Amino acid sequence: MYHGRSSGKGPSNPAQLYQQPPRLLIVQIALHSWADIRSNLCEALQNFFSLACSLMGPSRMSLFSLYVVQNQHECILPFVQVKGNFARLQACISELRMLQREGCFRPHGTSLQLAVQDGLQQFKQYSRHVTTGTSLSYTSLEITVLTSQPGKKVVRQLEEGLKDTDLVRVRRLQVVEITKGVLEYMDSGSPVEEPSSDESSILGTDIDLQTIDNDVVSMEIFFKAWLHYSGTDQEHIHLLLPSRCFSNISRAKDDSMCLKCDLQERLLSPSLLPGTADGSLRMDDPKGDFSTLYQMASQSSASCYKLRVIKALNSSGICESLTYGLPFILRPTSCWQLDWDELETNQQHFHALCHSLLKREWLLLAKGEPLSGGHSQREPTSTFYVIVPSRSPTLLVKAVATRELLLPSPFPLLPEDPPDDSLKIVESMLDSLELEPTYNPLQARSHLYSYLSSTFTKPQGRLHPSWESQALRKAGQLQTSRVRVTVAPLPMIPTPSRAPKMPAASKPSSEAFFWPSEEGVAEEKEEEYLSGL
Repeated sequence: MYHGRSSGKGPSNPAQLYQQPPRLLIVQIALHSWADIRSNLCEALQNFFSLACSLMGPSRMSLFSLYVVQNQHECILPFVQVKGNFARLQACISELRMLQREGCFRPHGTSLQLAVQDGLQQFKQYSRHVTTGTSLSYTSLEITVLTSQPGKKVVRQLEEGLKDTDLVRVRRLQVVEITKGVLEYMDSGSPVEEPSSDESSILGTDIDLQTIDNDVVSMEIFFKAWLHYSGTDQEHIHLLLPSRCFSNISRAKDDSMCLKCDLQERLLSPSLLPGTADGSLRMDDPKGDFSTLYQMASQSSASCYKLRVIKALNSSGICESLTYGLPFILRPTSCWQLDWDELETNQQHFHALCHSLLKREWLLLAKGEPLSGGHSQREPTSTFYVIVPSRSPTLLVKAVATRELLLPSPFPLLPEDPPDDSLKIVESMLDSLELEPTYNPLQARSHLYSYLSSTFTKPQGRLHPSWESQALRKAGQLQTSRVRVTVAPLPMIPTPSRAPKMPAASKPSSEAFFWPSEEGVAEEKEEEYLSGL
């Protein structure tokens, strides 16, 4: 099984830097706990897909499929392209929400492993019939099992059941145990972070185990991690520091010490979402799809983007009005192509840098080195960044203004003694405010989820795209919101002359289902695949 290792040197364009591999979500339903989990899970999925389907620019998620395991396994959503398919995803979530009314049963011991095997077979069929002849950024699948059962028990069950299954197309298999935790951090001062690798246990050889609390926010945070680029084929950034007394972890020709780092977004750009305050103006991201640092880091797979540290600053020596754009997180790289000793030494030096900057109360000023511009006679422009340490083993990177961008702004000194009457009025007003030690974004709701969901309910042109209308005419029936299918057992390849029929699902259903695709080149393959089902 692959763990973040795929063929190729690394992302060759910004779209691949953002896009995540296809995902299969398997929800294991247990009678005693489903009623408590159902509402939170469905709301978290609805919120997450309202974001994922609304983000402008290249799609961050490619394919998604959903299985449920009750008394037997059942596919309630075959693999679909996420972007442009919110209606299908919403119908799938509604189906999941209705399962409580239909009744829940004690799952059979083999149902879970059969769901994994069928989902993997479905992915292989989709790849063979739909994407033949097109370029695939990912050829492997990530599988997540959501369960309220004891996680270690589920892991052992999967290890035993899948020991003879070919998992070469599985990039990652993860079991997520939903616990009955209470949402304590909603009233805390510190925002919730996504679970780190240290918080996840790895049992056996290939199955990851993680626990999350049974609340909407925890589940949202888990699903939002799917929007992060998690590839480990190549480091993103080389942080170059002057090296006089450092050991040679990695030296460039100019005798600089090179810390190899991965880049991670801290938040989604509002300019990529409709309905946000600056969504139409794109104030923080003039280019729209990518902010500067992420764009530069993803322009070339042959050479990493370099940040050269040129000065140190006092921690109070930067005015916030001079920073612009989105902040990014730097972490020591986890690139698998580096040998273990280099990875460990690189991480130790990175942690030492964070510790030393905190101790000295310093910031770093770095200059982005432009990538090779070929034979252009124009001198490339440079971007400057301030690097801020934190109590975690990460560094915060923010772009700072240069002379060319700066506008004149007078800042006279504040008068020392304002009038007593005005001072009393303002002090009285301030005393009436509730004081919080820190800002917690989880307590600030902009109603963006409901707004994004509502934008997909408005009719836009024809009901079906042209290729889907053709498929509907061929099928001779209309598509409905309920989508259920059971994938053919392993392995079954349709012949050109006659395609085998799919076995019936656990509930009789006469509705046709269709594989959506946003690429015109895949239309003919999709129709061929549909006819085979």
